[in-house]
Amino acid sequence: MYEIIVVGGGHAGIEAAHAASIKGHKTLLITANVKNIADMPCNPHIGGSAKGIVVREIDALGGIMGKVADKTHLQIKMLNKAKGPAVQSLRAQADKITYPQEMLKELESLENLTIKEAMVEDLIVKNNKVNGVILENGEKIESKIVILTTGTYLKADILVGDTRTRQGPHGEKPSLHLSDKLKEYGFKIIRLKTGTPQRIDRKSIDFSKVRVEPGDDEYLTFSYDLEPQYKIEDQIPCHLTYTTAETHKIIMDNLNKSSMYGALDDIEGIGPRYCPSIEDKVVRFKDKERHQLFIEPESRYYDDMYLQGFSTSMPPEVQEKMVHSLPGFENAKILKYGYAIEYDAIYPTQLHASLETKVIKNLYTAGQINGTSGYEEAACQGLIAGINASLKLEGKDPLVLKRNEAYIGVLIDDLITKGIRDPYRLLTSRAEFRLLLRSDNADLRLRKYGYEVGLIDEERMNKLRDKENKINEIIEWSRENKIKITKDIEKIFIENNKTIPNSTMSVENLLKRPEITIEFLEKIIEIPFDKEIKEQLEIKLKYDGYIKKAYKEAEKMLKLEKKQIPADIDYNKIKNIASEARQKLNEVRPTTIAQAIRISGVNPSDISILSVYLKKEYGKDE
Repeated sequence: MYEIIVVGGGHAGIEAAHAASIKGHKTLLITANVKNIADMPCNPHIGGSAKGIVVREIDALGGIMGKVADKTHLQIKMLNKAKGPAVQSLRAQADKITYPQEMLKELESLENLTIKEAMVEDLIVKNNKVNGVILENGEKIESKIVILTTGTYLKADILVGDTRTRQGPHGEKPSLHLSDKLKEYGFKIIRLKTGTPQRIDRKSIDFSKVRVEPGDDEYLTFSYDLEPQYKIEDQIPCHLTYTTAETHKIIMDNLNKSSMYGALDDIEGIGPRYCPSIEDKVVRFKDKERHQLFIEPESRYYDDMYLQGFSTSMPPEVQEKMVHSLPGFENAKILKYGYAIEYDAIYPTQLHASLETKVIKNLYTAGQINGTSGYEEAACQGLIAGINASLKLEGKDPLVLKRNEAYIGVLIDDLITKGIRDPYRLLTSRAEFRLLLRSDNADLRLRKYGYEVGLIDEERMNKLRDKENKINEIIEWSRENKIKITKDIEKIFIENNKTIPNSTMSVENLLKRPEITIEFLEKIIEIPFDKEIKEQLEIKLKYDGYIKKAYKEAEKMLKLEKKQIPADIDYNKIKNIASEARQKLNEVRPTTIAQAIRISGVNPSDISILSVYLKKEYGKDE
């Protein structure tokens, strides 16, 4: 008898099992193959645009993805450094060998966690409540809560050309019956697909024809608690190349041989809109002369190079021609061909914000089973599911992050409110409060929640309090310290092409000028704070007006979040509401007016009618 069973050892399952174990609950992690724990069947990196912020949020809450990435990566860089702080994100090239090894080591160190190799094919359900799982061999294992993190393994099919093979990403046996059982229990099951490109032998690439993409020359970490675990000079570079006119011709001439474009006529799954196959790119963007491709090392310990951006389901003989048409790849040796994978998922509007399902009590789901793509999206859901499963056992309210608090909150709200059509991925454009949800302030936003739920200890919380105090100190320091414009100071302004102030100014007012940076000010005055604190001052002063505006918008949303919708409301009794709105409201069952507004297909007029109905029937203000 376990308190929590986690099904699946991918990035969602890891975080769920880790959180539940750290919180003291007897947890069982069931995975088909221990060797595939923390596996990266697709792109071997952690972070990226928006995703890097999610990894920092995971770390702020007490998760482990960021720490393990920091210990094992091949290179790391900050994306969008030339742009504003709202879109800057860390991206690390992961080592496909050491990342899973380190993650397994973390899990094996947890005293409340047991890992078991098995395949789950059914749930134990009594009175609409889960009570454990049933394995492929018929063995029953009881638990109070089950968290499903099955990734792409539900009825997985590998698609290459005109062949369909029922197997997982590495040829493993997929889960054959669990999604059928979920359908029997009342879940709406959908079919999705994603893909992966070729792996190329490093020794066969002509690197003189591609552009080098090194890691950053400053030390960076995802985790707020680890010092850098690498040497800048030891980072392994990535490289950049492009498709050619010949590449596009080969694709168009052989389009009917692609699984997605006619070679298979029974494709049900919808592919990822924001990470399309190379066939999709060439067809959808016919006027584009070339598409960029990143050449990324998978590990220090073998020579496979990942061809990011060249995902395909073409047959092997066509992939050979496609790869050889790329600059630097004329004599490339393909070690593993690209493929598409089709799999079952549940439609995510069937979830509460806690990630507990609405269909079966005490059953939580996280990761690609919820229709997302990406290791980071999976990991953050697993963390939230693990936290909330634990909190439910403890008789406490769930942790629900709001859209103005975290990208994790944006992701979960999008899933449960809007549903999906294709595999969901996070983008900065999805977050209306992205100026508040920056990479630099994830700990300031979320560490208190990690502390409250028991994943952040007192030492780490004190470190945050110290940081908050230092930020207040530097703000006060910037107001009190003035810079007098002497001849020597004027000279520094002239040498750096900066407009000379007319009179003495405080550091605060100087730094508010668009052209003045902390780096420049340090040529004039010593700033007695560390880099992280100085960064907070600069962002606060440069973007103060925008940040205040974002907070005002967030306050409006929070007022609407306080306007609760009763759980027992019967939308069929509301007259004059549009039929599509009625259907969507019944499907999503929003808990607040704010959530109802975000539902696709629910218009302002429907919200007005709903508000009037709530006031009349439940005495709730509009």
